Amino acid sequence: MNIIKYLNKAGQDTVSSGFYTLIELWQSWYEGNVKKFHRYKMYNGKNKINCRRLSMGMAKKLSEDIADLLLNERVQITIQDKNTSEFVMKVLDDNNFSVMGSVYQERKAYTGTVAYVPYLDNIEVDENGNMIGEGNVKINYVSAENIFPLSWNNGYISECAFVFPKVIGSRKYVHVQIHKQESSQYVIENHVVECSAGSGKEIPREEWKNLKGFESMVDKIFTGSNERQFVIDRLNIANNYDSSSPMGVAVFANSLDVLQGLDTVYDSYINEFVLGKKRIFAAPEMLGEDLNGNPVFDPDDVVFYQLPDGALKDGGKPLEEINMTIRAEEHEKAINDNLNMLSMKCGFGQNRYKFDNGSVQTATQVISENSDMYRSVNKHELILESVIDELIRIIARLGQVLKQPVNPDTAVVVDFDDSIIEDKVAERQSDRQDVSMGAMTLAEYRAKWYGETEQEAAKHVIDDTPDPDPQEE
Repeated sequence: MNIIKYLNKAGQDTVSSGFYTLIELWQSWYEGNVKKFHRYKMYNGKNKINCRRLSMGMAKKLSEDIADLLLNERVQITIQDKNTSEFVMKVLDDNNFSVMGSVYQERKAYTGTVAYVPYLDNIEVDENGNMIGEGNVKINYVSAENIFPLSWNNGYISECAFVFPKVIGSRKYVHVQIHKQESSQYVIENHVVECSAGSGKEIPREEWKNLKGFESMVDKIFTGSNERQFVIDRLNIANNYDSSSPMGVAVFANSLDVLQGLDTVYDSYINEFVLGKKRIFAAPEMLGEDLNGNPVFDPDDVVFYQLPDGALKDGGKPLEEINMTIRAEEHEKAINDNLNMLSMKCGFGQNRYKFDNGSVQTATQVISENSDMYRSVNKHELILESVIDELIRIIARLGQVLKQPVNPDTAVVVDFDDSIIEDKVAERQSDRQDVSMGAMTLAEYRAKWYGETEQEAAKHVIDDTPDPDPQEE
């Protein structure tokens, strides 16, 4: 089904279809299976032979590494209001955010954009589309190929359509969810479209009860809020494919030529060992039997290759060893040169990766705050911090609908632990010296190193102040 045509027919404009073709290309590099590159034909002088080019899978590796640097188990989220903190953290745990959050950081790395769409499950809606009754908060995780911005300004997507594919029985359906602004609030529209034969037939609301998973879904929800109920997360890289688009680009989007060069050299490197395998060409007379009827050579030994009859008559040698020289050193240098170039272009700096003994090694040394990687990761964290903050506030607002004692406006602190990137021990010691000199307050120190808000830190400093000794009074 062509979602863009469907949206256009409904009077909605979105990003050009060509951009989604790019997303498919990035995903194919992530999978290590690019059409007409990893699968290709080569003419051998007589026939065209189907060939498969081997891949180092560096697009996958890059995506894994940036995901691990951005959102890992060391990231601390602190919510000042206790009730809000307990409610939000339970929602995140119930929706497996500790795992799915990392997974979608990786998807963000190779597609450029992902989205988190919280919603109320098992909630009742009155005849006016207003949410009432009890329920629980769920989160839909969406990757770029299913995100269709409808309106945006300065990169901020204010209205958006999300697509959720679903198979019911033997038929394929898509759930199209449109978030748009009407008057002073956001409205969420749900549509179900059958696309088994690519027809794009819209299923009427009264027939949803016959489709498993759509029985209780309503066609329109009035959120009662002027804040969007979805969060768009993207890498902090300028979109140089379409400067007017609010969609992000893959971390390796501008390094496809380097990835192609890497896989070309790596495939050649492996072929050196395949084609350079030791062979012994033997005349037919040499592969006979001894006086006792036993074969002179093991017939299952693939090292020996029998020459045609009459090889000795043409002046050939009875046995001739072929042992081709393998250019391993030259290939390894070429691979490392390309790895360095790839690492630099993707924001990891030099010497992040090294090809050694047939595998890629990743540098684990502490990296200074002046490095390219440190600046690159901090740049991406600027967007991710606001994403997590907005996600928390959306969950809290949904908690208010469920009559929970939460405060969507409470202070939120996201602490990205950069211990892999910078020397935390040295920085902490420096901050302690600043506190002792009075250049930094104890509250500022606690807020920075204990993942507290400034208000919490100030309260702890007051509470920890020892009472005066009554004997001194």
